[in-house]
Amino acid sequence: MHILILGAAGMVGRKLTERLLREGRLGKQEITRMTLQDVVAPAKPANASIPVNVVASDFADAGAAAPLIAERPEVIFHLAAIVSGEAEAEFDKGYRINLDGTRYLIDAIRAVGGGYKPRLVFTSSIAVFGAPFPEKIGDEFFHTPLTSYGTQKSICELLINDYTRKGLLDGISIRLPTICVRPGKPNKAASGFFSNIIREPLAGEEAVLPVSEDVRHWHASPKSAVGFLVHAGTMDLNAMGPRRNLSMPGMSVTVGEQIASLERVAGKNVTARIKRVPDPTIISIVSGWPRDFATDRALKLGFTTAEKTFDDIIRIHIEDELGGKFAA
Repeated sequence: MHILILGAAGMVGRKLTERLLREGRLGKQEITRMTLQDVVAPAKPANASIPVNVVASDFADAGAAAPLIAERPEVIFHLAAIVSGEAEAEFDKGYRINLDGTRYLIDAIRAVGGGYKPRLVFTSSIAVFGAPFPEKIGDEFFHTPLTSYGTQKSICELLINDYTRKGLLDGISIRLPTICVRPGKPNKAASGFFSNIIREPLAGEEAVLPVSEDVRHWHASPKSAVGFLVHAGTMDLNAMGPRRNLSMPGMSVTVGEQIASLERVAGKNVTARIKRVPDPTIISIVSGWPRDFATDRALKLGFTTAEKTFDDIIRIHIEDELGGKFAA
């Protein structure tokens, strides 16, 4: 099996690559080669037992997808995107990368012909939903995104559904919760503070909280995100019927509950590093985001999380990213 990962230099792409190389299989099939693509060259895995090709290209250029698809990968993980805050601030850039890039990709798949029909796993977002919300967003709730990012993701879901219906690819769109705790440096995502208020204090640094502690949101760990992708790449998609998009499991917690979890796991000295500085722009964006979900359909289809509590999410970060230690 040849696997192509688009956006492989990002956090989820790196972790997905590591898991696939470690296990050597996707479902029942042996992985025989991988192609890793991003706008900056992904790091080439050391000591890989199979050929791994690294490609640096602009996913949103009209000709970028064709040479990648010409290799006829059987499974394509599409993680390439710019994040919510950047897509909102840079309108044209958001549509170019988040929408046009996806359209070029699926058209490149179609152009190969000859019965080529790869599995395409697209990472969508809970931003496809917009307020007003029910107490819990179920599988039948309609899409009314209130951000450009959410609109771009929603359009891509519809395109992938239609190309799947026409038999041009075998697609699935999974709406990831906000991934927490993200390792590395802060990015331009409006949701970045959910990770920042955990990651930076654990590293001995100050973090800024731009919203009130009663803000509620939907989260899953990076480990869960990779698990969702792997399952989407191996499951029987016929069980989904014609609707090839669904929201992933997670947990709904308030910012205050996040901070309480951090205090239980790491202590008051760590939570004291969180500085409250309200940001009207972030407050406005977050007010239009989903808060809780009922993901019955995903659970019935075998998607599961790696954590049961937000304490678990923090412990996963400490173990996986900090070597089991933090700045007390």
